[in-house]
Amino acid sequence: MIQSPEQQKRQEELDRRLKENLGRIKKKIFVLSNKGGVGKSFVATSLALTASEKGLKTGILDADIHGPSIAHLLGFAGKPLGVDDDNLIHPIQVRKNLVAVSTASLLRSQDDSVIWRGPLKMGLLKQFLAEVDWGDLDVLIVDSPPGTGDEPLSIAQLISDITGAIVVTSPQDIALLDSRKCVNFLNQLKVPTLGVIENMSGMVCPHCGKAIDLFKTGGGKKAAADLSVPFLGAIPLDPEIVKACDEGKAYVLEHPESEAAKIIGFIIEEVEKL
Repeated sequence: MIQSPEQQKRQEELDRRLKENLGRIKKKIFVLSNKGGVGKSFVATSLALTASEKGLKTGILDADIHGPSIAHLLGFAGKPLGVDDDNLIHPIQVRKNLVAVSTASLLRSQDDSVIWRGPLKMGLLKQFLAEVDWGDLDVLIVDSPPGTGDEPLSIAQLISDITGAIVVTSPQDIALLDSRKCVNFLNQLKVPTLGVIENMSGMVCPHCGKAIDLFKTGGGKKAAADLSVPFLGAIPLDPEIVKACDEGKAYVLEHPESEAAKIIGFIIEEVEKL
C-alpha cells in the first residue's frame, strides 16, 4: 500500500513515540490464554493491583478490543480517556500507582460493539502504546484477548522487548490443550514464558470454606511440566471472586490471605527480580 507523505510522516512520528514510550517502561508483562472464560482478565487486573499496592508504578493495557473487561473489573467503566492539546492520551488513574487504558473508554455505551478488521486493530494498539502518556512505569501489564490472532501478535510485534508472558488456563482438557498452543505461540515469537496459572482449580465452598474438586485439578501443572515452563500455582473458584469482579472491587487486596492473593503476590515478587 502506497502512503502519502502525510501518512508516512504520521507513521514515523508514531514509531518515534512508541520507542520513546516503551523506553520509559522497565518491565512489560503479557497475560494471555488461547481460550476465553478462564479468568485471564481477573489474573491481569490482580497482577496490576498487587504491583501498585507494593509501590510499583503500574499500567495496565486492555488489548481486548472486541470484549474489553478491564474497565469493569477495575471500576472505571464509563470514564472517557482525556486528550490534551498535543493529542496525547491520558490514561485513567485507577488508584495510587495504577493507570489503565481500555477500548471501553472509547465507546458511547457498554453495549456498543467494535466491528473492525486486523489493520484497524493493529493501528489502535499502536496508538495505545505510542500516544498514551504512560509516564515512567515499573511494570506494564497487557491483557490480551483469547487466542493467538491479531491482537496478541500485534502486541508481540510492537513490544519487541516483552519481559515475559503468563499463560492462564483452567483444568478442563480442552483448555489445557489450548494453553499448550499458547506456549508454542510464545516460543515461535521468542517471548519468554514466565509460567502457567491454573485458574478455577477446585472451588471454595461458601459454607465450610473447604476446597471441592468441581472440575479436575493438576492439569495445569502437568501441562507446564510437559512444556518445560514454570507452574505458577492453582487458583480455586471462589464466590467472593465472582462478587468482587461484578462490583469492580480488588479481591486480592481485600482478601490478602486467599490462595489467589498468595499466588499473585509470588508472581509479582518474581517479576521484580527479572
